[in-house]
Amino acid sequence: MPASLTATRHPTSRRPIPLLPFAILAAIALPYAANAYALGFATTIVITAIGVVGFNVLTGWTGLVSLGYAGFFAVGAYTQGVLATRYGWPLLATLPAAAIVAALVSVLVGAPSLRLRGLYLAITTLAFSAIISHVILLAKPLTGGSRGFSVARPSVLGIPLRSDAAIFWLCAASLIFAVWLASNILRSYLGRAFFAVRDAETAARVLGVDVIRAKLLAFALSSAITGFAGALFALNQRYLNVENFELLLSIEAVSILIVGGVGSIPGVIAGTVFMVLLPECARLAFNAIGGSLADLAGAQEIRGVMYGLVIILFLRFAPGGLIDFWHSGRAWLRRWPCTG
Repeated sequence: MPASLTATRHPTSRRPIPLLPFAILAAIALPYAANAYALGFATTIVITAIGVVGFNVLTGWTGLVSLGYAGFFAVGAYTQGVLATRYGWPLLATLPAAAIVAALVSVLVGAPSLRLRGLYLAITTLAFSAIISHVILLAKPLTGGSRGFSVARPSVLGIPLRSDAAIFWLCAASLIFAVWLASNILRSYLGRAFFAVRDAETAARVLGVDVIRAKLLAFALSSAITGFAGALFALNQRYLNVENFELLLSIEAVSILIVGGVGSIPGVIAGTVFMVLLPECARLAFNAIGGSLADLAGAQEIRGVMYGLVIILFLRFAPGGLIDFWHSGRAWLRRWPCTG
């Protein structure tokens, strides 16, 4: 990866600000304070954040550039949908199954790609996403082919998850768990091994890091979290179609990392909020200019253009992402009013 995209340092041993109680309270209160439209956006943000937390393990921490995010997301979504709808599996079984299947598939992709880096690895993972799309189309009895199929909302311990609020709470709890899990892995030996492979693979190997094992674990862990997010997407969407998992989904994940700050978990959250709300903010802005432009802002093609422009602007003017603005602002406040 370019040097500007790998500038995130490994976290220090300083204790983080205890934000967990505030996050839990906000998650509990939001469905009561927001309307259905706003709650739908919040659920989309949470699901996307979970997926990109996983994507960050592979690309942000280990430095393996991947465009296979959409493929692993689709594997998790269709595993959830098929097991729940076709075979009647309970939710407490389908969600772990989606993560496990995505992790196993990632090992099949990662093992032949261990010696690849940069553009070659990106093309390989992109080809994997294309293969997954074709498999979905060919496995028509299970996936519904190009027409897709409906996913029923299940129940947990006898409690039905049919309301939008229940789905949001499930997704919010999953995000809190994913962030907690990723934060603990980041401070472990495995997390340090990921960063060592990213920053200096040869030096890491000399110092005793099993580079092949670290890369495979990065693939598996990243894909498991992404597949879990895909399963939540299937629950929230209630209808799966191969068109939901196009290349733009992978581009969105890459743009979130760049905008938020590559390698940073808080940056992933900030970048997700920014990028998910960007098309809606553009739609509102176009609506204020002219009604016909509002529909244009929500089109897939225009979203792709916006993501591309944002990536270019951040790489040129703010390669550290939003998390760098946060750290710079905190440093400025500590020096104020003695700032030069």
